[in-house]
Amino acid sequence: METIYVQGIRTAELLQSETKKYEDLWLFATHLGDPKAAFLIVFPLAFYLHRRTGVAVLWVAAVSEWLNLVFKWILFGQRPYWWIGESRLFLKNPPQVQQFQSTCETGPGSPSGHAMVTGAVWWVVASSLASFLHSRTGSKVLAAVPYLFYTLLLTVVGLSRLFILAHFPHQVVAGVLTGIMLGVFLNRTVPEGRLLLFFLCSSLALLLGALLMYAGLELVGIDLSWSISLAKRWCSKSEWVRMDTAPFSSLNRDAGALLGLGLAQFWKPGGWALPWVPKTLCLALSSLALFHISRFPLPTIPPLLFYSLFFLKYAIVPQVVMVVVPGLVHLLTAKPKRD
Repeated sequence: METIYVQGIRTAELLQSETKKYEDLWLFATHLGDPKAAFLIVFPLAFYLHRRTGVAVLWVAAVSEWLNLVFKWILFGQRPYWWIGESRLFLKNPPQVQQFQSTCETGPGSPSGHAMVTGAVWWVVASSLASFLHSRTGSKVLAAVPYLFYTLLLTVVGLSRLFILAHFPHQVVAGVLTGIMLGVFLNRTVPEGRLLLFFLCSSLALLLGALLMYAGLELVGIDLSWSISLAKRWCSKSEWVRMDTAPFSSLNRDAGALLGLGLAQFWKPGGWALPWVPKTLCLALSSLALFHISRFPLPTIPPLLFYSLFFLKYAIVPQVVMVVVPGLVHLLTAKPKRD
């Protein structure tokens, strides 16, 4: 693996030196590919365009990110930004590379979560849009456009992860391929209209499954916090190491979102039938609400309190998008019935 890692560092060095002027594009792409963007940006947009697709986005995002966590715990992938120093191979000839605020994620590196979740979630969006275009126009050329956009998006997100030293090339490729396969499979298992008990059990299964795996690996002597220690040691700025990038944060995001999805469908099965103008208003209001929810600061001590509140934060997201905002807009825009 050492040769693969060295070539990965050289690739990142070349990418940074040759495309430095596109730094803003790479940083935007890595934010767009962040798994939390699937919950906070892609989900509400897809939901107000097509309810089933929105539910599918949230379902696929939660399951694919959870599986990414499991794979990372098993594969123990290094990250370029800490491997450069940890390997001690570059003491005489250090690579001319730069870290960024998005670089210092604390989980293991393989496979890339950004690539994997983006590949899974945007497959749902692309296939739904392609199906719509084909049914309306009958044109295979137009139906292929979403898949071209999908390919471009995966390429740009993948390159952005190399650019900021978050992943090696093989980790990005593994994430993309796994994400595509998960998108195809999970899109056929969307739990729209399922009972609340299903989502409660699914949420508990994610939590307990990961915790049991963590405890089991710790029991046999495997320290799963090794990547957090390396992140703190080799990150350029200590404030770039954040708890919301830790493995248990993604676990609580996924479990919370699934429970929230179940509650949202329980409170208002089928939702409200809104015209396009009220739907546009819903999207604007939901985006504003989710922006403030995502930026709401959480106490990091004790960690259990942080993770509990993180769980609740993402359990609220489906409530806002599927129940609170549409219900408010329906109340304000519905025409009164005449006797």
